[in-house]
Amino acid sequence: MNPLAELGWMFTDPFMQRALLAALLVGASAPVVGTYLVQRRLSLLGDGIGHVALTGVALGWLIGAALGVAPDTLAVPGAVVAAVAGALAIELVRRRGRTSGDLALAIMFYGGIAGGVLLIGIAGGSNGNLMQYLFGSISTVSDTDLALTVVLSVVVLAVGVGLRAALFSVSHDEDFAVASGLPVWLLNAAVAIVAALTVTVAMRVVGLLLVSALMIVPVAVAQQLTHSFARTMTTASVVGVVVCVTGLTITYFQDVSPGATIVVLAVGVYAVAAAVRPLVARRRPAQDPHPDLPDDVELPPAERKAADQEVCT
Repeated sequence: MNPLAELGWMFTDPFMQRALLAALLVGASAPVVGTYLVQRRLSLLGDGIGHVALTGVALGWLIGAALGVAPDTLAVPGAVVAAVAGALAIELVRRRGRTSGDLALAIMFYGGIAGGVLLIGIAGGSNGNLMQYLFGSISTVSDTDLALTVVLSVVVLAVGVGLRAALFSVSHDEDFAVASGLPVWLLNAAVAIVAALTVTVAMRVVGLLLVSALMIVPVAVAQQLTHSFARTMTTASVVGVVVCVTGLTITYFQDVSPGATIVVLAVGVYAVAAAVRPLVARRRPAQDPHPDLPDDVELPPAERKAADQEVCT
């Protein structure tokens, strides 16, 4: 079949339409939250929440088995509840506990994985049932999953973009935010909650083990290209959408993991941006931040002599 015709068929396939919409929403919303996490130096928070969400998935299986419904019916709601609870717990430990933030995340890593494996076994499932949640299984996205993804993505974008000024203030300088009278605890809790929602939104697309990469790597790319917080967030979202849609398109033609493909593409884009940035910066003319001082940049000899005479006079 003609590749163009096959590409056109991809956009008319109901399965691919759901998958592309889910990838589009995840690619746009995940980097928005990741921008705040990078600013707060909590880049690994998504990993910790993802591991806790795995316990929620298994708990949903266990409750579903007890109620006599399909095992994975309550998997996503269970992941949402567990992820939000885990994110708030990490925030409480970071703010008030004696345990350091990285140690709290490590505890979440190990406890989340162990709890998920234990509960899925009690529910009568196998470790293989967890694989689609660990590494993503966009082929299993149903209409219900898509509707939930739309709702959660709207919430994440509304909070992340609508409260950008206040959340940036808290993420950049918490002491200044306190002095300004901002509700710091509520804003920190909002960041934790939207991070948890983002993890569950991206669970079907890239998997719980790779979701943090989709939140952080596009932000790292944007930081190579921009110098302001707002532009970083916008650029990161664009990068997230591009790598998600491109990765999903590749997996339509090649039988490879969508989540892994998307993350590898994101890392590749970062490598290119990091390699190109010094070359572009080297070609840009030097800009004098203080035009009144002739020693900020290296001037040609004639201009330097004229500047020195002007300063002396």
